[in-house]
Amino acid sequence: MSEDTAPADAGPPGATGAAAEGTSARPPLAVRARRPLMALGAGLLLALSLPPWGWWPLAVVGIALLDRALDGAGPGARFRRAWLTGFGLLAPSTSWMFSFTPPGYVIEVVAFSAFLGAFVALLPSSRWRWVGLPGAWVLFEGLKGRWPFGGVPLSELAVGQVAGPLAGPARLGGVLLIGLLTVTLGVALSAATVRAWRPAAVALAAVVVVAGLAAVAPRGAETGESITVAYVQGGGEQGTVDAETDDREVFEAHLDASAAVPVGTDLTLWPENVVNVDGPLADEREGEELAELARRLDTTLIVGAVEGDGPDAFRNSSIVYDSDGTVVGRYEKVRRVPFGEYVPLRGLLAPLAGDALPSKDAVPGTETNTLDTPAGRVGIVISWEVFFGDRGRDAISGRGEVGELLLNPTNGSSYPGTLVQTQQVNASRLRAIETGRWEVQAAPTGFSAFVSPEGDVFQRSAVSERRVETRDVPLRDGRTLYLRWGEWPTLLLAVALLAASRAAPALLARRRPAGAPATG
Repeated sequence: MSEDTAPADAGPPGATGAAAEGTSARPPLAVRARRPLMALGAGLLLALSLPPWGWWPLAVVGIALLDRALDGAGPGARFRRAWLTGFGLLAPSTSWMFSFTPPGYVIEVVAFSAFLGAFVALLPSSRWRWVGLPGAWVLFEGLKGRWPFGGVPLSELAVGQVAGPLAGPARLGGVLLIGLLTVTLGVALSAATVRAWRPAAVALAAVVVVAGLAAVAPRGAETGESITVAYVQGGGEQGTVDAETDDREVFEAHLDASAAVPVGTDLTLWPENVVNVDGPLADEREGEELAELARRLDTTLIVGAVEGDGPDAFRNSSIVYDSDGTVVGRYEKVRRVPFGEYVPLRGLLAPLAGDALPSKDAVPGTETNTLDTPAGRVGIVISWEVFFGDRGRDAISGRGEVGELLLNPTNGSSYPGTLVQTQQVNASRLRAIETGRWEVQAAPTGFSAFVSPEGDVFQRSAVSERRVETRDVPLRDGRTLYLRWGEWPTLLLAVALLAASRAAPALLARRRPAGAPATG
């Protein structure tokens, strides 16, 4: 019998079945396909737990279904079935990438699914996999969120779970801890379906304990001061690329929309790269128009600008004007979008892809993303960076400076539909919980919103509408445990769980008296 047709449950010692009876006939196709289809279905359920669908309880069901598909399987079958789960998860939930880079989309789905398969293949075939599966999943998400080319930390379980009861642990261990807890709940459900009540109870109790710790963990505190913040969304058609857009028209849309910002607003936030000029902004007509806007509104104005830097490069920045119209700070985006804002291995790929590749690369920033402004000390994560927990962590507590407010100027206007935008709103919710800060997100065509430190979303815009919203936002200080420790404790725990699942059966076998039956 091949490992793809291994029995679902080994059962107690002495159990009978086709294998015990010595049956050598090849099972029917329907039987052989059952487990792979279960694994693929598990991935689809996981995808449906994410935005824009957002049916977050399905993640627990999906993990339980994956575990049932793995039961009794050898390493090769575990790899293949977990690959199918990864495919079912990533193919629909990262489909936005196809319009961006079709070859990159195919490579991303195939390669990242293989990452999941490789980690799951390390699990034992016995029920000890219940110990290691949460760790394997965390290592999968941890790797794909960092490598290659800086990683693609989208479609993580936490992006869906932030809408459910597992959001709070983000302030302890970030998205990886939420992922670990989600998989642990899935293990509990799987164990319960085979009436393994003790493992199910242990897994459930572990989740409850961590959720309880999150409820009483440090979450930052209000400083006693608040500021009025406005976001400006100029509107426009969703799904348009830069080559099809008049840069001046986009700028004027936001300039006109800013007329609705109340005079005296403390801080006004424009989206990412809605100012697009050939050289330094200070030398361009738009620079003076922005200075005049800041003076007229008597506001600290933060705008997203793309500035040409020679024939082959540009800078993607957030630039701060004070109420006198003087530039008093800037942050240049550090974490760039691969194949969007720069081309990895350009020399190798250019002869093959030709004009399909972006012609210019963004110059990566090197300075801190925590800025002192007249309105307060703010942390900035520009668009893509909001998906990376470490960028939010750096923005609020990097280099010893403690930010009081988190800002996310973004631009998802080139993506059709709302898949990226809905995931980004939930990523902003995660960053707000992790840092214990209010976050303001501003986009040219949506979504723009205010997000509380508990992850609640306020005054969210619709797609393509012109909208300006203003809110009194409390400034906050203090550090959550995530700000202090980051994701390293969760990663170490994941390694320990995976190692324990492999080592425990051997250790128990050594301690078992001669002739005693094996368990698990």
